[in-house]
Amino acid sequence: VVQAEAPIGDATVGKALSKPRAVEKDPIPLAERTKLSAKVHRVWMERLGGGTRKQAPKGPEDFVVSVEVNPSPGLSTAKPCATAKMLRAAGVDVINIADGPRATVRMSNSALAEVLQREGDHETILHMCCRDRNLLGLMSDLLGNHTRGLHNMVIITGDPPKMGDYPKATAVFDLDSVGLLKLVTGINGGVDPAGRDFGDQGRFFCATGAEPGAVDYEREMRRLREKIDAGAEMVMTQPVYDAAVMRRFLDDLAAFPKPIPVLLGLCPLVSSRNAEFLHNEVPGMSVPQGIRERMAGAAPGPGALAEGVAIAREMLQEFQSEIVGCYVMPQLGKYEAAVSVLEPLGYGKDDSSARRDAAK
Repeated sequence: VVQAEAPIGDATVGKALSKPRAVEKDPIPLAERTKLSAKVHRVWMERLGGGTRKQAPKGPEDFVVSVEVNPSPGLSTAKPCATAKMLRAAGVDVINIADGPRATVRMSNSALAEVLQREGDHETILHMCCRDRNLLGLMSDLLGNHTRGLHNMVIITGDPPKMGDYPKATAVFDLDSVGLLKLVTGINGGVDPAGRDFGDQGRFFCATGAEPGAVDYEREMRRLREKIDAGAEMVMTQPVYDAAVMRRFLDDLAAFPKPIPVLLGLCPLVSSRNAEFLHNEVPGMSVPQGIRERMAGAAPGPGALAEGVAIAREMLQEFQSEIVGCYVMPQLGKYEAAVSVLEPLGYGKDDSSARRDAAK
């Protein structure tokens, strides 16, 4: 789940220098940075006209799908590797790996991404949050990720430690998401946090999170605009179960001076208990009463899972002509449900991966 933004101020990046700040170079075009950025850019321009038209996707060839697969507790990578292989065969473009979601402790997401890349040639997109590392640590990890070919990032502020398993852990927050986006934008322009030219340019493709159902919606949209100004190139939303909420968000984003592509967040519910937990216990999540009643009325087990898939499909059907793709967050390891949600668009079939790859 895309983590909620905390109200952290934008920290100063780098101390003042006696010399003027180096001039940032033009960033490497999206079509040349990563496979993901190239496809997002192509779909955004060709199918959606850069946000000026609506057009339904044909299938995996002109729709972008990210599915969240997080490290298992402990040391083994076997389960996430097997899951990533299944999803890629079903036509999924990229594997999304969170960064200590809800302040839980898991293996480093960059370590899992490197394993997925090495063992299955799976493209990944990594969350990077500001909670656990100071400015030096963030910069070090960014440089290391870049060297290992991990160029797709979701920049977020991060959940506070009190939400997780270790509530006494120290939160750092040298930067918030806006500050980190500025830092990465500088790297892409060949300038380090202290304003010095370091002789090369980064190839990072930066997404950011948004919460269409935020309680303080005006603040959320103001923050999103700040993040776009700081360098965010794609929005990945929190799961939304109310079409009116998503309609408002997409309309308001389209009115920005610089609208950017959206991946619609989808979280297929698996049970009534799951729906109630997300609604009552997870910050940034709201499951309308009508949806919770549908889940409560579904038969336990497969019946409830099928109802959750149907609800997610309805949201996807409603907005698929306006978004570049979707970001699916399966619950309780039900990764097959993610593929089921996408089946009407041609995923999960024998030719799904070939259609995805032929369009590159």
